Formats: sequence, C-alpha cells, structure tokens
Amino acid sequence: MTNLEIGMASFPVLLTLIFLRVPIGLAMFLVGLFGLYFTTGSFNMAFSRLKSETYSTFSSYSLSIIPMFLLMGHFATLGGMSQSLFKAAEAWLGHRKGGVAMSAVGACAGFGAICGSSLATAATMSQVALPELRRYGYAGGFSTATLAAGGTLGILIPPSVILVIYAILTEQNIAKLFLSAFVPGILAAIGYMITIAVYARIHPDRAGTARERMPYGERLRALRDVWPVLTVFLVVVGGIYLGVFTPTEGAAVGALGTGLIAMVNGGLNRHSFVESFMATARATAMIFFIVLGAAFYNGFLALTQLPQSLSTYVAELGLSPWMVLTVILLLYLVFGAVMDSLSMILLTIPIFFPIISALDFGMTPEEVAIWFGILVLIVVEVGLITPPVGMNLFVINSMDRLTPMIETYKAVMYFVASDIIRVIILVLFPGITLFALRLLY
Repeated sequence: MTNLEIGMASFPVLLTLIFLRVPIGLAMFLVGLFGLYFTTGSFNMAFSRLKSETYSTFSSYSLSIIPMFLLMGHFATLGGMSQSLFKAAEAWLGHRKGGVAMSAVGACAGFGAICGSSLATAATMSQVALPELRRYGYAGGFSTATLAAGGTLGILIPPSVILVIYAILTEQNIAKLFLSAFVPGILAAIGYMITIAVYARIHPDRAGTARERMPYGERLRALRDVWPVLTVFLVVVGGIYLGVFTPTEGAAVGALGTGLIAMVNGGLNRHSFVESFMATARATAMIFFIVLGAAFYNGFLALTQLPQSLSTYVAELGLSPWMVLTVILLLYLVFGAVMDSLSMILLTIPIFFPIISALDFGMTPEEVAIWFGILVLIVVEVGLITPPVGMNLFVINSMDRLTPMIETYKAVMYFVASDIIRVIILVLFPGITLFALRLLY
C-alpha cells in the first residue's frame, strides 16, 4: 500500500474503534502509532515521534487558556451567578407564554459568557431552572430539550474552549475568533427564544403557565444582582480587546475574579476550592489527552500527504466552493449524531481546513478561516443536541430521570431546526459573522 492509501484506510479504522467505545483520545493515538509504523516500517520512528509530538503539543502557551476558563466556570457556579442570572431573566421574561423556558435560555447565554464549556453550562443551569420549569407545569421533554439547547450557548458565546482548540489547529487569532462569535451567539439565543414561542403555541398544554408580571422595581433589582457576571465579562473581554492582556491572561484574570466573587458570596471555602481545582484538573487531563491523540494522528496524516492530496483533488473537480462547503457542513451534522464536539474538531479540521483554504469565497484567507470556524462551531453545537448521541441530552436527562429520553428527543428537534436555519443564514451572509471583526480590525 502507498502512504496515501494507508492514510485513507486509517479513517474507517478510527471510526470503528470509536463505535466500539474506545476512548477517542486513545483511538486516535493507536491509529496514529500503527499508521506511522506501516508508513515508516519502524516502531522506533513512531515512538521517537511520540517524544517530540508530546513536547511540541503541550509547549503551546495558548493551551493554558483551557484550564483557566474551566476553573472560571467552576468558581462562577460556586458564586451563585447561575441563580442570579436565571432570576433576572425570569423577572423580565417569565410572564410571557413559554417565558420561564425563555428565561432559562437567557440565563444560559449569560452563563456562557463566563464559562467556556457547553456541558458545564447545561448541567449548572439545569440545577437552577428545572425546579422552576416543573413548578410552572412545563412538560418534562420540553424542559430538558430547552436546557440541552440552551447549554450549547456555553461554547458559542465567548469564551469557548472549542474555539481555542480551533484557533490552535488552524493558527488563527483567538481574540478575533471570540469577537466573531458574538453576533452568531446572540442570534442563537434569540432563535431559541423564538423556537420556544412557536412550540408554546403549537403545544400550549406542554408549555406550562406564565408567572405573574413583576413590577419594574423588582425587575431592576433582579438585574442589579447580575453585576458580578457583567463585571467579570467586561473586565475579561474589555481587557483583551483594549490590549491590556492576552486571551490567556484574560482567562487567568477571569478565574481570579470569579474566585473572589465566590469567596465573598460564601460559596468558596477550603473544601470547594480544592474540589474546583481537582475537577478542573480532571477535565483538563481528559481534553489534553484527546489533544495529544489528535496531534499524533494528524502528524501521521501529514506524513501520508492525505490532507494535501484531498485539497488538490477537490480543487481539480471544479466544484463550486459553496457546494464543497455545504457537503462539509452536512458531514459535520452526520458526525455530530455519533461523536462529541471536541473529537469532531480535532479529527476533521486538519482534513477539511486545507480544502476550504484552497477555495475562493471572495474573502481574505483570514476571513475565510474565521468564518469557517464559526460555522463549524455552530454545526458542532447542533451535534450536542442531535439524537442519538447528543451529549447535552444525556447530561440533562441524567438530572431528570422522570422524563423518558424519547420525549426529550421529540422536543429538541424544534431547536435543531432553529440551528439549521441559522447555519443557512450565516452561510449565505458571511458579513453577519464578520461584521464585528471588520468593524474593529
């Protein structure tokens, strides 16, 4: 077999291992290791690459942003910020039809601004919002679907761990990617609220009852209680875009700020402090092991010249760039039904990004890279709530054992439809994604 054929054969082998429930990081590492053996004919070469690949991967300063954002999310939870966000959103939206569910989405969007993890956002907000949704008579499937969809805002609204990984893989500016994700993130939150309003009118018996309209004085007091979230967000984001500190330094400042707020609010003590660091370490270790496996596998692919060959082949087909982009996004939707978001990014970007970079969309290479990154992030987000393996669905369902998973599946398809409509809009009008970037840069 030629090196190119070995590279092509590795992909179905990798998918088979994933379907057999082999951890994704281990699967990529093993396929990369044996792929290097078959390519070079020597295990010595493969193991020597392990030493150099480990150092080159984890010597990246940008990777340190990941544990900082994860720690910031843990401290934000301990500081009671999730409760204040939900109460503020409920004060302004709770009186509408489906308003409590809209409040949950609004709170998820706010929490996503200080937490870079979708699963953490979904799990945290569920603890706060599920009891309220039950209290006002919302159907279990609709409640869990709403929180699963709202949780995806955790990776779309900056800071986002997935965007950091994408930036490292494609050598793009993290701050510019964060900036470009703002408008699509806001559109996502608005789209979910519109979806809730539509669902509440199609299935009024499942959308519960509206709570009483609160006086404006109480609304303003509830809004005042979210000042810690706004403060942390403005300091971190403002500091990054004013050039006071880098995104990595901003993440450290955010972790420190949320930690101090949690301490003042009484949520952070010696025990919870240690537990937060341990939980962050476990999550970071899991992510870094997947990153290492991906680096090893992608190094093997680079040796086989598969990404470059595919890029050249697609360019020679003479297909429209928009057709190629559509096919790639559809593939992401298919992968999203069986894989988690981080695995999809690490596995596919080294293959798809060279193809997209070689096509002419009438934009600069940097704009194409950033626009494509946001599109990928959104489609990956859809995968988090797409049956049968939408990770957010399982997280939420584990917190509400009384609701059958099939009911969550039925209700979440309304949110999936909203996501697909948003992807189509952002594909047809790239300026929506690039508006803030072009304005400031």
